[in-house]
Amino acid sequence: QVQLVESGGGLVQPGGSLRLSCAASGFTLDYSAIGWFRQAPGKEREGVSCISSISSDSNTYTADSVKGRFTISRDNAKNTLYLRMSSLKPEDTAVYYCAADFAITSSQSMCVMTRADYWGQGTQVTVSS
Repeated sequence: QVQLVESGGGLVQPGGSLRLSCAASGFTLDYSAIGWFRQAPGKEREGVSCISSISSDSNTYTADSVKGRFTISRDNAKNTLYLRMSSLKPEDTAVYYCAADFAITSSQSMCVMTRADYWGQGTQVTVSS
C-alpha cells in the first residue's frame, strides 16, 4: 500500500526557514517521480519542485516562484523526500503536499500539470510575523 506522510510544517516568520519531510512507504522512492505541491486558500494547487525517477536521470524541476529559495532532495536510504525552504515569504503560506507517480517521466510535466497518482495528506506552512 502506497503511503506518503508529510511533516515539518508550522508557523515561521518572514525570512525564516523550514524543512518539510515526506516519508514514503509501499514503494521505492527513487523509482518514481516525486514532488512537492502547495495550495493556498482560494488558489489552485501548484507544483513547487519535482524530481523524476532514476531511470529518467533524476531530473529536477523547480518553480520560478521559489527558485533559489527552495531545494528538493531525496534520501533513498530513508525513502524520504525533503523540501528545504529558506527566505520564506508570506505568499509561501499554503498547505504543502508531496505526491508520487509511477508513470510520468518528466519532473517538469509532473509539477506543471500537478499530476500524480498518490498524494499525502498535506502539512500547513504559515509565514507570518
